[in-house]
Amino acid sequence: MSAQIYEPFKKSNFSNRTCFLSGHSLTSEEEKIQVFPTWLMNRYNLADQPFKLLDESFATYKDLKIPCAAKINEQYLEPLEAEIAAAFDIGFDAVKNVDELKLFQWAGKLLYGILFNEVQSGIRQQHTQGQEFNISQALIHKFGNLHLMLQSLNQPIVMEEFKPFSLFLFKVENEEDLFGYRDEINTLTFSLRIKDFGLIICLQDNGANRVFHKEILQKIEGQTLHPIQFEEFNARIFYSAYLFNRLPEYNILPAGDTTYIESMPLRGISSKPLFDFWQNKTYGQVLENFWKKWGFLLLEIIKDPENPMSFLVNADGNFINAAKIELPR
Repeated sequence: MSAQIYEPFKKSNFSNRTCFLSGHSLTSEEEKIQVFPTWLMNRYNLADQPFKLLDESFATYKDLKIPCAAKINEQYLEPLEAEIAAAFDIGFDAVKNVDELKLFQWAGKLLYGILFNEVQSGIRQQHTQGQEFNISQALIHKFGNLHLMLQSLNQPIVMEEFKPFSLFLFKVENEEDLFGYRDEINTLTFSLRIKDFGLIICLQDNGANRVFHKEILQKIEGQTLHPIQFEEFNARIFYSAYLFNRLPEYNILPAGDTTYIESMPLRGISSKPLFDFWQNKTYGQVLENFWKKWGFLLLEIIKDPENPMSFLVNADGNFINAAKIELPR
C-alpha cells in the first residue's frame, strides 16, 4: 500500500467532519479531542481559564477541541499523551530522556490544534462578511509543513538526516504549581514552563535557532536557571524566530508505505543571512513583555543600548549563577 499524505491546506479542509491528522471522514462532529490534553488541564486547573485568540476574543481551554478519528486517537495520540504526562509528572530528569521527536510531535499537535481553531474562527468571521477565507501563501507553506511532519505520528515518515525543529530544555527553579505557556502562531514557536523545567521549541526552523544562539547556549546549557533567566532566553528565542527569514523546503519521496522527507539547504540561492538584523530596542520590547512579572521597563532594559540588561550573563559575558540573583520584591 502506498503512503497517503494528507494536505488540509491545499483544499482548505477544516471541517469538523474530517480527522485533522489523517483526513478520514468522521461519523459525527462530536468526534473530537481536547487541544490541551485533559491530564494537563486537570493538573493545572485550566479547563475554565480564559484563552485569548488572535482576533482578541476569548475561549476557555476546554473549548479548544480538534476533530480526530477515535482510532487515530486511541492508537497514536493517547500513547504519546501517556508518555508525556508521565515524564512531565516527574519533571526535568524524566523529560530530558524523552525522545526529542516525541516532544516535537506533542508540542506540534498542541500548537496545530490552536491553529486549527484560529483558522475555523477566521473562516466563520469572513463568511459572515460575505468574503472568502484568505491566508498568506507563506503561512500555508509553513503550516502545511508542520502538518506534514505531524503525520510521523500515524504513518511511517522518515526525516532524512535533519530535525525540522530547534528544541531547548532547561532545569528551572519554578514556583510550585506554576503553568507558564506561550506560543507564537506565525513563527510556530512553543514554550512551556512547569514543574522544575522549561521547554522551548521552534517547530519549523530546521535547527537554525540552535545555531544562531550557539554562543549563549554553550554558557547556559546544563545549568539550573532562575525563572527570570529562562524567560530572558525565551525572549531571545521568540525574537530570533521572528527574525528567521527562510521558509524551509523539502523533497517528499514516497516509497511503498513509507514517505521519506529530505530537507533542502536553508541558504538556497540567496546570499542573505538566515536571520534579519537584530535590533536591541525591539528585543528589549520583547524582553519587557517576558519580564512583566518582575516589573522591568524598556528604559531600564536598554539603558545601555549596546548591552541590554541580562540576568543570564554578566558584563564579562560569564554565566550568572541562579543563586546569586536578587530581584526587587
